[in-house]
Amino acid sequence: MPPQPGVIPLGPLRLGDIFGGAFATLGRYGKQLLAVGAALYGGALVVVGAVVAIAYAAVADHLDRLFALTEYEDPAARDLTPVLVAFGVVWLLSMLSMLVATAVVYAAVPVVLQEAVLGRPTTFSAVWRRAWSRVPAVIGAVLLTGLITFVPMLLAMGALIACIIGAVTMDNGGGSAALIVVGVLCFLACIPLAVWLWVKYSLAPAAAVFEDQRPVASMHRSATLIRGDWWRVFGMTMLAGMIAGVASYLIQLPFSFLGMFTGMLGSADLSDDPNPTAVLAAVSGYVVLLVLGQLVSQLIVAVFPPLVTGLLYVDRRIRTENLAPVLAQAAAVPPQYTA
Repeated sequence: MPPQPGVIPLGPLRLGDIFGGAFATLGRYGKQLLAVGAALYGGALVVVGAVVAIAYAAVADHLDRLFALTEYEDPAARDLTPVLVAFGVVWLLSMLSMLVATAVVYAAVPVVLQEAVLGRPTTFSAVWRRAWSRVPAVIGAVLLTGLITFVPMLLAMGALIACIIGAVTMDNGGGSAALIVVGVLCFLACIPLAVWLWVKYSLAPAAAVFEDQRPVASMHRSATLIRGDWWRVFGMTMLAGMIAGVASYLIQLPFSFLGMFTGMLGSADLSDDPNPTAVLAAVSGYVVLLVLGQLVSQLIVAVFPPLVTGLLYVDRRIRTENLAPVLAQAAAVPPQYTA
């Protein structure tokens, strides 16, 4: 049996080793990981809440006039335009804050795994500093991977639209079956291509942290490590995503029920013609509980799949680069247990 100074044995990992190591990491280093995630997503929610409050204060008068319209009146451009601009600003800043928070969590997971694999302790401050130092590389790798996989997805959407157009024109007697066939074939080819690219570069965030690689170099490392083992990485990554999705749903369920109950109590106080302030006050309890449930579930979704991905990265290096003796030496395993 290979030595196991930390959460995984220092040898080629099986399915149980990888998922057992991910759960063991959550058990031993959960405080550090969840503290980092709570601080980041909590901070992102504070930023979003402040932006929403500022935007609402800026367009409150316009909202009042829009709510006061009857069904026969059209909204004036001087009222509709500021509301749309405020909504766009809120959406953009929300996406940016969540992107940064997710990138730091993606960087924090490999930082913790570096110590968890060797069985060494770590602290919140150490994880925090190291994760932030690797955020630009992680964001770059994630964005580049997203852009690369977006191209075949865009082609798939175009093929689907072509199929719809072909079907509609055929019903009118002027379409061509060839357009539908080509659209279907392109759609069926582009979706697997997008998935293949996504899995091929899925180890890039781990490589960016473990090896201090830049975005493009980390993507190249991911492609090199996955070569010859794509299906195995794909299967374990999908299984990790499904486990995180089920856990997220189960966590959000009680918050949703409580939120619906709170929302029904608040809606009973609304008049027939409520103003925006009354509507916001009525649904505030529901929104708060929904956001709280989303925050708690996001911690699981954001942490568990990267844990599995990080352990897959370690496994691929053990299998292809004989990393196990190096890890055993770093963990100070006695020589008689490193063979």
